[in-house]
Amino acid sequence: MTLGFSVDELLPRARGGGVLKMGLAKLDESEWLQPNPDLAVRETGFEAYPEGIQISPEGEAPGAELAAMLGLSGGLPEAARAHHEDMCLLTLQPGDEQYRLVGAAVAWPSDWTPADKMGLPLRALHAPIQGYEEQLATGVDHFMAKLKPGAIYGRCNWFIAATGDRRWVAGPPEQAFAHVTCDNAGETLFVRSERQTLRRLPETGSILFTIGIYVSPLGELSHDNQQRLASAIASLLQGEGDRRGAGAYAEALIGYAAGQREENSRY
Repeated sequence: MTLGFSVDELLPRARGGGVLKMGLAKLDESEWLQPNPDLAVRETGFEAYPEGIQISPEGEAPGAELAAMLGLSGGLPEAARAHHEDMCLLTLQPGDEQYRLVGAAVAWPSDWTPADKMGLPLRALHAPIQGYEEQLATGVDHFMAKLKPGAIYGRCNWFIAATGDRRWVAGPPEQAFAHVTCDNAGETLFVRSERQTLRRLPETGSILFTIGIYVSPLGELSHDNQQRLASAIASLLQGEGDRRGAGAYAEALIGYAAGQREENSRY
């Protein structure tokens, strides 16, 4: 099952609220990374955000293994610069029970700072996500322990942002979405989707986590996806909506989708 490489293709596969789930799909090698990436845009992203590259001593060997696997010289930064996806390396250190972040080459982070996350175990990495510890942590730990070399798994998610910038830092939602209305939501709300994959490197045993960022204005999505998002917002408001700032844009998004639905029904 393919996940696709655009917001429109990813949204039907993404979780729409409710209980947290990994929602993994097994991918073929040809579905792993985006074909024909815009490397000039990638280089511009890393030039604008050099602190997105963080490598610990424990990340050097798996970074070199990854680069070689992709037919490149160097390490993790070279691998990420040569592909659309941001890339992170996780290793299980002697005496640890959880995988830790040991390398990151991230040009377009979704509201996180790689330097702040380096060395943290999985559960601490995901601590800001409401419900992760209770609903998902044990399943993720089990999956990571059982992941075999050669297997590739993918998943995707979505966020609503007030900017189309690929590197996104969420400000106070009341300010970020203050200009958004039902009438202009199609142009002022942006849907951001992360296409994530997990793969174990065969030699070092480290796990590579890739994050492909795709952003689209709400108004450029298919009608079905606009309605899908409007339905999902109600579920977010009942749980993780506060973390996502959903209260600041929910009324506008739902109102915009209702207007599009009414307009669609006329034809």
